[in-house]
Amino acid sequence: MNIRRYIGDRNFYKMVAAVALPIVIQNAITNFVNLLDNMMVGQIGTLPMSAVSISNQLLQIINLAIIGSVNAVGIFGAQFYGKRDMDGVRDCMRIKLLVTALFLVVGISLFLGFGNRLVGLYMDPAANTRDDIAATLAYSHTYLRIMLIGLVPFGLSMAVGSVSREAGRTVLNMFSSIAGVLTNFVLNYILIFGHFGAPKLGVAGAAIATVIARFTELAVISFGLWRNRHEFTFLKDVFRIAKLPGDLLKRVIIKGTPLTMNEILWSVGLAAISQCYSTRGLDAIASINITMTITNVFSILCMAFGMSISILVGQRLGAGKIEEAKDMDRKLLTTSVLVNVFCGTLLFLSAPLFPSFYNVSPHVKELASVLLRIAAVMLPLQAIYYGCYFTLRAGGKTVITFLFDSAYTVCVSLVIAFILTHFTSLPITVIYFCVLLADLPKAIIGLYLLHKGIWANNLVS
Repeated sequence: MNIRRYIGDRNFYKMVAAVALPIVIQNAITNFVNLLDNMMVGQIGTLPMSAVSISNQLLQIINLAIIGSVNAVGIFGAQFYGKRDMDGVRDCMRIKLLVTALFLVVGISLFLGFGNRLVGLYMDPAANTRDDIAATLAYSHTYLRIMLIGLVPFGLSMAVGSVSREAGRTVLNMFSSIAGVLTNFVLNYILIFGHFGAPKLGVAGAAIATVIARFTELAVISFGLWRNRHEFTFLKDVFRIAKLPGDLLKRVIIKGTPLTMNEILWSVGLAAISQCYSTRGLDAIASINITMTITNVFSILCMAFGMSISILVGQRLGAGKIEEAKDMDRKLLTTSVLVNVFCGTLLFLSAPLFPSFYNVSPHVKELASVLLRIAAVMLPLQAIYYGCYFTLRAGGKTVITFLFDSAYTVCVSLVIAFILTHFTSLPITVIYFCVLLADLPKAIIGLYLLHKGIWANNLVS
């Protein structure tokens, strides 16, 4: 085996770092501050933290629907930019704004009408007391109503900010994210606990802080794009009502619909899996919430390499440099796996430390420690299927990514979680391990598809 096929030279990693480093910094700050925020809510108690966790799990469905639709159009945006077709980039941005507005209307209407019922699905009377259920529902109702306001700036930030990322200019998104998470952190400290003379608002304070932070993030992105409008020439007349090219719209719908549906179905699948975990009680929900929050901090490099694949490989596909795209993808995936072996080792060794910062019962802390070590072992596996997913997506293989990602999650991972939680008495730790291990065949299938090279397509020639 020629190792040079999998390891790049110094210039290769300099180029990757220029794109990936701002993403790493952005995700690192975001997830670290999210961790601190999560700990702040955790200081209020197990029930408020569980209510916020359930609410965010449901809101994530709308968030990922918006992200999925934006990324679906972004497949073409990245390739248009690689081709230096600014009219194409402009049309893609217009489509993003339209689909984002559609999902905002649908999502906000859904939660206003059925929010309490959806949260109630996580409240199992056999595993929780009536008082605990009532208190958790009340916390969740308060949190959700405020958070719905924040969906608007979040959606606009995704639609507007994605264009600079597809152009390979990831620094602006990094700064907007830093501004948002720092605002969120400071206001959480003030509003959750009532510092500096502010009222002590608890979960309502956490929601208000998040909404203000999202408006801050949108303001930074908008100002940055406007300030560099001479560079981002595709922004000219982007908000002017214009007829979209029928051919482009058709191709976006054909390629983009599976990807958008993938994000929606995947998020629904994760919410359903969490609902299965909830049959083991609110302690299980709390421990899973701690595990996911901390794991996200350690998996930032996994996501950064995946997004780098979608940008760098997508641009080369759009420029018609197919073999160069294949070579870059192979080296990026190898590096991602090696880096995540290191990150997984760190998480495994430090797993018992993080739950001790939460004001939860010793049982929840013990559960979270075990779950974190399970997640740590699976981190390199996550790097493989993330890399495969972003590679397939960059080449426009959106139907395959739909089957590979969300369909697999619902038909395999969710089924395993449902059977183990409803028909066995296995503890949450064993169930969690089995659900994560179900991703092993998915990673093997992904590697096979990458090896076959069916993803290497120019979509904009």
